[in-house]
Amino acid sequence: MTEPASTIVWDFPTRLFHWTLVVLILLQYLSGEFGLIPMAWHYWLGYATLALVVFRVLWGFLGSTTSRFASFVRGPGAVLRYVRTIAAGRDVRAVGHNPLGGWSVLLMLASVIVQSVSGLFATDDLTETGPLADRVSDATVEWMTRAHHLNRWLLALLIALHVVAVLMHWVIRRDNLVAAMVHGRGRAGTDDRVRIAPAWRAILLFAISAIAVALVVTLGAGA
Repeated sequence: MTEPASTIVWDFPTRLFHWTLVVLILLQYLSGEFGLIPMAWHYWLGYATLALVVFRVLWGFLGSTTSRFASFVRGPGAVLRYVRTIAAGRDVRAVGHNPLGGWSVLLMLASVIVQSVSGLFATDDLTETGPLADRVSDATVEWMTRAHHLNRWLLALLIALHVVAVLMHWVIRRDNLVAAMVHGRGRAGTDDRVRIAPAWRAILLFAISAIAVALVVTLGAGA
């Protein structure tokens, strides 16, 4: 059987998003959880994270083939078949995210969005208060604060599961997903066509995302 050819599977904006998000989340845990970085940075890192995930959502509809939600979000049946195939020891090659990995991406994106948005309204009732906390009711602030604190553990769990899955791919299936997310190359069949979206579109979408977040924070806080 002929091995699938190596080709560009992950575009540069997706790879840059991935590793930038890794750094931002790490720094936010170091500031918000361990106090190793001033809390002033926690706010700016949160704004940057929110702009980044807004971009990723837009890129999920307008980006390259493998970055689009339509290419990797599958129904329960497809996920179950994939799990059964893997459990049976048969090799399944997917161009981009596999059906199970696709849902992992959605869950982590959702968790990061919850963490970023809830942080805008959260407070510790001492020295730290989100920029939009004064614009909502006390009950909403309390709810958002609870969500911000609880979701940090859910996000940490999802990240841990993601790391374990990547290591299993590497050790068991000899599929180095970390390297693929660095150089962007992966194995694809001759019938697998990966259309790479132009760089200007990624720049435009990120600019829109950053401006939108900046307007929400500045206008909301100053209203």
